[in-house]
Amino acid sequence: MTQDSRPSPRALGLAQALVRMDTVSANSNLALIHFVRDELAKLGVKSRLTFNAERTKANLFATLGEGKPAGVILSGHTDTVPWDGQDWSADPLSGEVHDGRLYGRGSADMKGFIAIAVAQAEAFLASDAPFAVHLAFSYEEEIGCFGVRELIADMREAGVKPLACIVGEPTSMVPAIAHKGVYRYKCCVRGKEAHSSLTPQSVNAIEMAARLVGKVRDMAEGFERDEPRYEGFDVPFSTASVGQFHGGIADNVVPRDAEFRYEFRDLPTADARAMQAQVEAHARTLEPAMKKVAPDAGFRFETICEIPSFLGSAQDPVTRLAQRLSGEQRTTLVAFGTEAGLFKNAGIPTVVCGPGSIVQAHQPDEYVSLEQLARCEAFMRGLAATRELG
Repeated sequence: MTQDSRPSPRALGLAQALVRMDTVSANSNLALIHFVRDELAKLGVKSRLTFNAERTKANLFATLGEGKPAGVILSGHTDTVPWDGQDWSADPLSGEVHDGRLYGRGSADMKGFIAIAVAQAEAFLASDAPFAVHLAFSYEEEIGCFGVRELIADMREAGVKPLACIVGEPTSMVPAIAHKGVYRYKCCVRGKEAHSSLTPQSVNAIEMAARLVGKVRDMAEGFERDEPRYEGFDVPFSTASVGQFHGGIADNVVPRDAEFRYEFRDLPTADARAMQAQVEAHARTLEPAMKKVAPDAGFRFETICEIPSFLGSAQDPVTRLAQRLSGEQRTTLVAFGTEAGLFKNAGIPTVVCGPGSIVQAHQPDEYVSLEQLARCEAFMRGLAATRELG
C-alpha cells in the first residue's frame, strides 16, 4: 500500500481514538466531545457546546478562521448504533487496523470523517481561504437527528450564517445530492377488555390496530403502483412499513391495548406529513363504532422522529466544490437519511460526501478502508487550499 493510499498517522490515530469511545446513542457522548474540544483548544480554538436536557450529551460547534465573513460547515454525528447480538470477529471498540481497513463501530458511520476534519484543523487555521471552516458534531442522529436541531438553533442565535455544508456520511467520497426522508410514528390503541366469550361487550384493540396497519400497507402498495418514479434511488418511490406490533395478555382475554410503530420514507418530491394525515384520518373513521361500546376507546399517535428528505442540486456551488475536491465527476443519490435535509431547510446549501460505504455501516465488523480515509484527507487538504466555492 502506497503512502497516498493511507491517511496521515495523526488522522488515523484520531480515528482509532474516536472508534474506541462507546458513543452508542443510548449512552453519553461527552467523552468524545470533550476529547475533540481539548484537541481544538491546543490550537487556541474555542468550542461552543449545546447540551441535551439531562446534560449527558452535547453538540460541538467550532470555527476555524474566526473573523472571516462566512464559512463551510463540516458536519458529522458522534453517536453510533449498538452492536448487541451481532457476530463480530473482534471487539467493536478495538479500532484495529489490518488488511488496509480500520475496524470498529462507527469507523464508517461516521467517526472516520470527524477524525479527518479534526486532524486538518491546523491546516484550516493557516489557510488563506476567504471563508472559515465550521466543525459541527452532533448527538442522537441515529435515533432521529435530535441533536443537530439544537446545534442549528444555537448557530442562528450566535449569528453564524454559513455559505455551505458538507455532511460527511459514508458515500465512498461520491457527492450525494438527494435522499429520502424518514418519518416514524407510534400508534397506541385503547379498546375495552372482556372475557373472550363476550366479544360484543368489548373493543378488540388488536383488531382495530390491524385495520390501521392494513391502511399503512394499502398506502405502501399505492406508492409502488402510482407514485411518479424518482430515478436514481434504489427504490424509486416512497415506502411505508410497520416495524413493531404489541398487544394482548392472554388467549381468552379480548385485548384492551395494542400499539404499533411504522415509518414512511418519502421521496424528496413527496409529503410524509400528508401521508401521516391519511393514517390519522382513517383512524378517526374507525373511532365512532369503538366509542359506542367504550367512550374512552380510540387511537393516539406519537411522533418518534421526523427526518426531512434532502434535495440539493448538481449545479450548487457546494456540489461542484465537493466534486472537484473528491475528484468525482458524478453525483449520486443515497437511500439512507442524514442531517442534510435539516441544514438545507435552514437555508444552507448542502451536499453529502464522506469516506466509506453505507454497506459496511451498522454491520458486524464495520470498517472503513484506509484508502477512503486518505481520499477524505486529500479532500480536506484541498478545501484548506480553496480560494472560492464552486
